[in-house]
Amino acid sequence: MSPESALQTAVRARLISAPAVISLVPAASILDRNERPAPSPSIVLGEAMARDEGDTIARSRVTVFADLHVWKREASLEGVKVISGAIRVALRDRNSYALVGFRIVDWRIASTRFLRDPDGQTSHGVMTIEAIVEEV
Repeated sequence: MSPESALQTAVRARLISAPAVISLVPAASILDRNERPAPSPSIVLGEAMARDEGDTIARSRVTVFADLHVWKREASLEGVKVISGAIRVALRDRNSYALVGFRIVDWRIASTRFLRDPDGQTSHGVMTIEAIVEEV
C-alpha cells in the first residue's frame, strides 16, 4: 500500500461511517472510479500527490494531498455545498487511523471549490485533503 492509498482507505472508511454523509450520499456511491457521468449524488475519491517534507531523517513521513469530487445532478450548487459541509464535519475526527504499514497522523480540508458542469445539469465540488501519513 502507498501513502496515497492509505489515506484514501481511511477517508472512505470515515465517510461511510458518518451518518450525516451517508444520509446525503449512499455508501455505494462513495467510490474510486473514472466514469462519467458519476452517480448522482456521489463522492468520487480522486487524484492524489505525496510530498516528502524532509521533517524526519528516516523519510518515513509524507504529506499527501488528495481530492474528493462531489457530484450532484441539480441546477444550483446548493446540494454539493451541503454534502461538502457534511464531509468537512466528518473529517474533523482526527483520530489516528492505523492501516497496514501506515498511520494517518493528521488531516484537514485544505481547500474547497464549487463548479458548474458544462452540461448545465450537474454541480461539482472539489475538496482537497491535506494529510500527514507516516510509515510504521
